Amino acid sequence: MSVYRDPQKLTEYLTEWIKEHFRAAGAKGAVLGISGGIDSAVLTGLLCRSLGKENVVGVILPCHSQPVDEEYALELATIFGIRKYKVDLTKTYDQMLSSIKAEGIDLGTLPSANIKPRLRMTTLYAIAQQNGYLVCGGGNRDEIMYGYFTKYGDSGVDLLPMSDLLKGEVRALALHLGVPPNIIKRPPTAGLWAGQTDESEMGLTYEELDNYLATGEAEDRVKQKVDKAIARSEHKRKFAPMAPIPKSIK
Repeated sequence: MSVYRDPQKLTEYLTEWIKEHFRAAGAKGAVLGISGGIDSAVLTGLLCRSLGKENVVGVILPCHSQPVDEEYALELATIFGIRKYKVDLTKTYDQMLSSIKAEGIDLGTLPSANIKPRLRMTTLYAIAQQNGYLVCGGGNRDEIMYGYFTKYGDSGVDLLPMSDLLKGEVRALALHLGVPPNIIKRPPTAGLWAGQTDESEMGLTYEELDNYLATGEAEDRVKQKVDKAIARSEHKRKFAPMAPIPKSIK
């Protein structure tokens, strides 16, 4: 028995969910970062169905990125007919690293790489605020539970419509929404450095992660890795702790 739900029913539900949240917020439209990957492709398709393509803005945000990423992103924008912008963050990123290094701090690979999604978040919010739009993110259940995202980076959004979709369900929705096969088949990557892929960095496949999250069953290696990742990343899924002042303090 498949652990995946019906893509048509999921699409219909999420379309109404998105409409309702935009009505409640009084927002005119949506802004999202488009990378040419499957997650941003599915999110674009859902937003277009919900809001109309004229109310969706995709932003290409290269930052020492591979040229092919932009090619796929442009193809995606063309297929769905959305407005698009390109904001190259490479010089901004380099200047930030240079300024930090000038203080005697040599950042490692991951701290350096995580600056990229945080710069992208800042850019998306600037464009969204200018237009009265909401920022939408394409994080799925696998990534959110595993903690495979950058805190205050790609998780820094107003809405996460796909947050309860397993990766296999994202692929099914991509087919249902008419995303081109070449985008669906691309190895998922956060684009943090050349050659980086989600599965190689996590050390397990999305299929393994899907099955465990859906059924609670997996081989010990997968269980231990996922359980540890969920516990380690719990702080990412919560708002920053707030210190309550006791009423006894006057």
